[in-house]
Amino acid sequence: MSDLAAVSISSPGASPSTGMPAGADAALPSREPLIVRFTEVGKTFRRFEFQPFLLRNLIMRLTGRSRPPKEFWPLRHVSFDIRRGETVGVIGSNGSGKSTLLRLIAGACYPTEGCISVRGRIAPLLALGAGFHPDMTGRECVEVNGTALGLSRPEIAERMDDIIHFAELLDFLDTPVRFYSSGMLARLGFAVAVHTDPDLLLVDEVLAVGDHAFHQKCVARIHEIQRSGTTILFVSHSPAMVQELCARVLWLRDGHLIRDGDPGTILAEYLSWQEGLVAA
Repeated sequence: MSDLAAVSISSPGASPSTGMPAGADAALPSREPLIVRFTEVGKTFRRFEFQPFLLRNLIMRLTGRSRPPKEFWPLRHVSFDIRRGETVGVIGSNGSGKSTLLRLIAGACYPTEGCISVRGRIAPLLALGAGFHPDMTGRECVEVNGTALGLSRPEIAERMDDIIHFAELLDFLDTPVRFYSSGMLARLGFAVAVHTDPDLLLVDEVLAVGDHAFHQKCVARIHEIQRSGTTILFVSHSPAMVQELCARVLWLRDGHLIRDGDPGTILAEYLSWQEGLVAA
């Protein structure tokens, strides 16, 4: 793992460090290197009850008569480690903090408190097709997206055929993506991300793209990536998919990590809790 760069993101008040204290690896049973470490991580957003840029509200703010924005914490005091080769599922109801967790790991936002450490190349499957310009062709979007995910131009050229064949878009390679359906865009985004040889793959509810046959192809590709030793963080509302793909589960509720462990045990408890909410 020495050839991989470690990226640490800390809140302004956190002490600077790599986020992986000396001796931490020795204290853990696995000898695989750490890929992700969260240490007491929290993220807050400001929630306004008015439109802050209207003239009336600007005047009220300048005169001290406006109400301060409320703080909203989608994540608070979250700590866990993920090692190379693990496939970890993340479950929780809507608004529990799952997408914020992935965005923090991907570097799309920064923690308000705590420290995050991530090693290696990250391929985020968070919003498939995001960043594709409508006037660009499928080929050009592959080149731009591949570059954003860390591939060099020779690497992109070498993998272009595999990406296009996987996405089943060979006949539309030089067509502007404004003419693509949402499913075609999602398939192209998925194909690019899974052909980048990432050290860490972030998957957020994207295995439902395309028809049943393409869905099965995506799952098979995920299994190939697992066998290659890639670390996967998989967010899903499907207990069956989490059970099939993951050897460990994190359960988030109201922005807090309340369970971390065996999928069978935690999924049974999660489903029982969900049934209780429906009954109530």
